[in-house]
Amino acid sequence: MVARSLLYEGKAKIVYTTTEPEILLAHFKDDATAFNAQKRGSIVGKGEINCTISTVLFQYLEKQGIPTHWLESISANQMRVRRLQILPLEVVVRNIAAGSLCQQTGLPLGTVLKQPLVEFYYKNDSLGDPLLTSDRLFLLELATPEQVNQLQQMARQINRYLSEFFQRCDMTLVDFKLEFGYDAQGQLRLGDEISPDTCRLWDVAETDPNRRVMDKDRFRRDLGNVETAYQEVLRRVLAQGNEGDGN
Repeated sequence: MVARSLLYEGKAKIVYTTTEPEILLAHFKDDATAFNAQKRGSIVGKGEINCTISTVLFQYLEKQGIPTHWLESISANQMRVRRLQILPLEVVVRNIAAGSLCQQTGLPLGTVLKQPLVEFYYKNDSLGDPLLTSDRLFLLELATPEQVNQLQQMARQINRYLSEFFQRCDMTLVDFKLEFGYDAQGQLRLGDEISPDTCRLWDVAETDPNRRVMDKDRFRRDLGNVETAYQEVLRRVLAQGNEGDGN
């Protein structure tokens, strides 16, 4: 394995430098956090599960023409990725009302939106990752209008591809968070991860509002069976990924 040193440790991953300046090593942790790390815990096997799910979905999106930072998964919980200059924005795409959208608007949980909603949040833990208006985003110079347009277009494309993928897994993609950055050649790429940590996923065969939850909301809301839900998402994603490879 290439020599490496610690670059950054976040809530869900540890990132190391490698002997190649533009390539990093991401190690997925079992640590679980919610409410801007006010709630902390651990989900057994989460690192391996999220790394594997992210690998399948990054490969799937690459085949659809979406550039990502993924290069290679070298173990169950580690992947080699391109070094990106990450934009300080969390791009959230919502298909169904849940979470903060319900809390802030009064929309009933489960309301299907007429069209996907793309929102921008300031990636700043000390401020609580606040929702941004366009004017505030430009005031803080977090992105240019051209970048915002490109981010919106890519987010909507990714939403379409992921929604179709998860639907084939008998899961509904309620909403999810994306992060983007620029590589050394100036190419905008999808970074971070795609997993039950960053997506709300509901079992299409389940109508009970608690039993249908298959994502980190089980941890956030103390619903129990967190590991079981993550393992089931992994099972379905792998089954669909393998089926796609065979087509």
